[in-house]
Amino acid sequence: MKYILASASPRRKELLTQAGFQFEIIPSLAEETYTKTAPSEIVTELAAQKAADVFHRHKEENCVVIGADTIVVYRDEILGKPADKQEAYDMLSMLADRTHQVYTGVSLIISKKGKVHTRTFYESTDVTFCPICKEDLRAYVESGEPLDKAGAYGIQGSFAIHVRCISGDYSNVVGLPVCRLYQELLKEFTSPLSPEI
Repeated sequence: MKYILASASPRRKELLTQAGFQFEIIPSLAEETYTKTAPSEIVTELAAQKAADVFHRHKEENCVVIGADTIVVYRDEILGKPADKQEAYDMLSMLADRTHQVYTGVSLIISKKGKVHTRTFYESTDVTFCPICKEDLRAYVESGEPLDKAGAYGIQGSFAIHVRCISGDYSNVVGLPVCRLYQELLKEFTSPLSPEI
């Protein structure tokens, strides 16, 4: 069984590699648009678009295409990637000493034995930041790290020193809930990482 990650995210690549998957990376070219309003529905809709784009461009027998999308939410407001350093600073100031949610939607398009079907799901993790002084916020923003990340931070990077606690799956915050992914694959395959499948 061949696995294809429909994402160029280095963080998702690292998570899948650490989990023991052998996979190919084919980034989605789909234009990301959503029609839903609930965070869980938005991430699953976007993940499904990404997986479908790659599957239809690279139709293969015996493969699993993995599409994923992650958003940060605070009080029903979706926090995407900041447009500039000031927006990154404002986002992090708002999240400091508070709890927000990280949603990741995953869509699996599974092609096996001449049949194709889809599994789509999401995970949500609560993340609580410590109070953060202005000097630390400015230094982090100036590092450039927040600019390509939803919510303006990466939990796996230097910003980890400001994370008080999380409730839920850590890998979900990084960008891919690998435990849930594996459990969903177990419903399809006896041993998802076996080279024989």
